[in-house]
Amino acid sequence: MSVADKHFSPAARFFHWLMAPLVIAMLFIGVGMVATLSSWHETLLAVHQPLGIAILVLVLLRFIVRLTHRTPPLPNDMPRWQQHIAHLSHWVFYALLFAMPLVGWSMLSAGGFPIHLAGALYLPPIAPQGVRLYAFLRSAHTVLALLLFATFLAHLGAAMFHGLIKRDGVFSSMARGRRGL
Repeated sequence: MSVADKHFSPAARFFHWLMAPLVIAMLFIGVGMVATLSSWHETLLAVHQPLGIAILVLVLLRFIVRLTHRTPPLPNDMPRWQQHIAHLSHWVFYALLFAMPLVGWSMLSAGGFPIHLAGALYLPPIAPQGVRLYAFLRSAHTVLALLLFATFLAHLGAAMFHGLIKRDGVFSSMARGRRGL
C-alpha cells in the first residue's frame, strides 16, 4: 500500500479542517441565538444565516471530493461492526450538514423571514409561508442540530481514541496527510 493510500486526499483534508471550526461555531451560535433575546440575538442571526449557506456550499463541494477521491482503509484489526459504524457516521454527517442549512432556509422562508447574505443580497424563499410549516421546521432544525452535535461528539471521541489510545493511523490519515507516518 502506498503512502497516498493511507491518507485522505489534500482536498478532503482541506474541506474537513475548514468545515470543522465552522460547524462548531455554528452549533454554538445557534444555541446562543435561541438562548438570548438581548442585542446579541440580531448579531448572532446575522452571522448564522450566511454561515449556514457557506456550510451548505462547502458540504456540496466536500461531497463531490468524497465521491471522486478514495478514502484510506480502516485498520484490518478493527472489528467489522466498528468499521460499519464509522462509515455510517460519515454518511450521517454529510446528510446532517446538507439538511441543516436547507431546513433552516426553509424554516425562515415559511416564517416570511428573508435570508440576508451580505449588502443587498438575499436568498429567495424555498418554502411556502405558513405558521404550521414554520413551527414544524423550527422543531426539525432543533432536532437535527442536536443530532449533529451528538454525531460530532461521537466523531471527536472516535478520533481521540484512534489518535491517543490506538495510534493506528486513523487519526493521522486526516490530521497529517503524507507527513509523519
